[in-house]
Amino acid sequence: MKKSILLFTFLLTILSSCEKDHNKNSEECYSNNNAQSIVHDGVIREYILYIPNSYDGTSSVPLMFNFHGFGGSASNYMQEADMRSLAEADTFILIYPQGSCLDGLSHWNACPLGGDNKSNADDFGFIESMITEISSQYNVDMERIYAAGYSNGGMMAYGLANYKSDLIAAVASVSGVMLDCTGPTNHPMPVVHLHGTSDGVLPYNGNNDWNSAQSTLDHWINFNNTVLTPTITSDNNIERYVYDQGDSLVSVEHYKFIGGDHVWFRFNF
Repeated sequence: MKKSILLFTFLLTILSSCEKDHNKNSEECYSNNNAQSIVHDGVIREYILYIPNSYDGTSSVPLMFNFHGFGGSASNYMQEADMRSLAEADTFILIYPQGSCLDGLSHWNACPLGGDNKSNADDFGFIESMITEISSQYNVDMERIYAAGYSNGGMMAYGLANYKSDLIAAVASVSGVMLDCTGPTNHPMPVVHLHGTSDGVLPYNGNNDWNSAQSTLDHWINFNNTVLTPTITSDNNIERYVYDQGDSLVSVEHYKFIGGDHVWFRFNF
């Protein structure tokens, strides 16, 4: 069974929202500093790669993807949701991928191509290409590849859990939801979901366009065969729900921020 401990270190990162730049055109909807590039599906795609100083190549290390929100850039998001100190402390390789342009704003396709998806960008294939590229250069533990993301990036993390579970060990979503496409997840999937009750973009209770936080949780609770009655603890305006005892001992955890907005959350629970 793939290990999932690293996934939860992301909960110690900073509080910030991802800004959208509505002034970018479709040819230049983002700007990244010190980005790597790879050609996938005939398109040059960018990502920011952080190799911690603690990495020496003698043993395999985990790999963490962190996906920006709709309209974001990888370099700005790395400053806002900065996991580099955690990468140093826990020795894992960190990647901030860049979404492609759609009508002047960057985005992620969180469902397979076709149907109602946002565009024809093959983002699942892009992630797989990055894993192939990076694992050919660094000693990556292929059993410990994780995905986290904010907003549309959280949707992307769930998309990978559904359609690339052969590569992804566990996922976390911050102010995101899962879309209606659910795929052939092939192993129990540890999940952490953070959401504010006053989220005005992806409402906590859902609406005609978006699933609710609870419906997203219910999918993984049922899939992982966890307990149906969670252990609940609270600290100030944060409620923590733990659905544990799932298959292969995985759990589904939910952090409910009472009055929380559409942001990347920081807290010490």
